[in-house]
Amino acid sequence: MSRKVVNLGCGPKSSAHPDVLNVDWSVYLRFRSNPLLRWLPPLVLRGERLERYRSLPDNIVAHDLTRGIPLPDESADVVYHSHVLEHIDRDAVPAFQAEVRRVLKPGGVQRIVVPDLEILARRYVASLEAARAGRGAQSSSAHDASVGELLEQSVRKDAAAARPLRGWKRALYTRIFGDARARGETHQWMYDSENLAALLRDCGFRDIAVVAHDRSRIPGWETYGLDVDAEGRQYKPDSLYVEAAK
Repeated sequence: MSRKVVNLGCGPKSSAHPDVLNVDWSVYLRFRSNPLLRWLPPLVLRGERLERYRSLPDNIVAHDLTRGIPLPDESADVVYHSHVLEHIDRDAVPAFQAEVRRVLKPGGVQRIVVPDLEILARRYVASLEAARAGRGAQSSSAHDASVGELLEQSVRKDAAAARPLRGWKRALYTRIFGDARARGETHQWMYDSENLAALLRDCGFRDIAVVAHDRSRIPGWETYGLDVDAEGRQYKPDSLYVEAAK
């Protein structure tokens, strides 16, 4: 049975399945779709990021989600987004969730993947205790890394891809693509199973449940390959997976 699955903010993790509509506003996608500008990214991208740029599929709709979801009312069976919600300003989240409800059919499912604040917080506390106990020569540096896991992506200024660059290439990259905030890389809020469930309830969703990366109430979810990598492993470790119905 065919169903409409909307993959919002897909980035490089799109699905070629015919049921899926991939939507993204990636600056890479916008440059790649412009014949006058597509030559610029190879000047400043290297390694894996250059390969991601070159391998962007053609079945992605370029759309700015701050302008809503480009679908009619009650037209989607599933709305999925992975590591998107934490990048949305907290005050704008209810409007985003209202858009999700608008496009979902009655009984449709929203599947959300976000970094799990509980996992990061527990790791931080464990590393703090280890550092205080002086266990291991690297305990202090490991502890600082655990602080970074919680805060770095909220406070970073340079875009991640610009960091390995030097001189004019770094300046050109920032000029073309923007800094971390302009790129939407920075976290605006963090979620655990409690505050995410409360948010969804407040936004009118029901039957809210935490699930595993390889489990879903959505029939045939595994066929879309969105939560696993090419080898079938979890694509985004340390994530929280939540589903909720309209």
